[in-house]
Amino acid sequence: MTRSRIAKFAWLTLVYNVLVVVWGVFLRASKSGDGCGRYWLTCHGEVIPSAPQLKTVIEFSHRVMSGVDFFVVLALMVCVLVFFRKEKQLRLFSILSFFFIITEALIGAGLVLTGNVAETYTATRPLWAIGHLINTFLLLGSLSLTAVLLHTGGRFKWPAGRTLTVFAVTGTSALVVIGISGAVAALTNMLFPSASFAEGLVKDFAADSHILVRLRILHPIGSLLISVFLGFAAARLKTSYGLTGKRGRVSDIFTVLLVAQVICGALTLFTGAPIIMQVTHLLLADGVWIAWVLLIAACCLESSDDDLAASFSR
Repeated sequence: MTRSRIAKFAWLTLVYNVLVVVWGVFLRASKSGDGCGRYWLTCHGEVIPSAPQLKTVIEFSHRVMSGVDFFVVLALMVCVLVFFRKEKQLRLFSILSFFFIITEALIGAGLVLTGNVAETYTATRPLWAIGHLINTFLLLGSLSLTAVLLHTGGRFKWPAGRTLTVFAVTGTSALVVIGISGAVAALTNMLFPSASFAEGLVKDFAADSHILVRLRILHPIGSLLISVFLGFAAARLKTSYGLTGKRGRVSDIFTVLLVAQVICGALTLFTGAPIIMQVTHLLLADGVWIAWVLLIAACCLESSDDDLAASFSR
């Protein structure tokens, strides 16, 4: 099996994982997380549910997609370990990808078995949401770096300068923090819905509102501030590390996705967060995260191949 084919498989694996995540958002937003009851791996005690309701179909289809995903990521890791034994960084990120797909499944199982699904609220549910978000970011990041190394045949040099270190650490931390606040805000909107934007705004400042409701306003404010910083960081990295041509497109793509995400976030807020907007918002969030990982990778990648951005933009 050629390197180029395995590289294409890695990129497709990344895309498939994004689709699984997006379907998971639809599952949550449609309040279908209890579609199979408190059963895992079975659905209402059956391997294949009989006479299922719509929410059962949604939940079961997500489980099927996740099951397929497990074997896809496993196959990617096996290919790397068999054909690229000497490339330590590549092996590391492929193994991490498989590790995080396992923890992703365990978190999903934990949510179901503890009943932290649909409209159920417990004191630990925000923690589950935070853990799920962080693990998803780690999974997508590991898959992205695996695909980059497979495609370019290069390796990452780290540290690659003070500028990159500062922006990589602060930018990544900022994205994780704002991602966490977004996950909690989305959960809050589902558990404590408002009939209109105005009503939601009143609840945000009401003394008798739940603490999650009063904290959710931090997400749009923080998103705007962090987006300005990340836009500046992307431009600075592009200039400082001479990212021109195809590699320079990674910075441009990141900036475009960042602007699109801010606009989508505003529309989601003002339209009362319909499901289609929640799904789009999450899709763009994943795109911003992956583009950021690829931007950092482009700055510290040692390779003669300059097709990193071209691969990402396909």
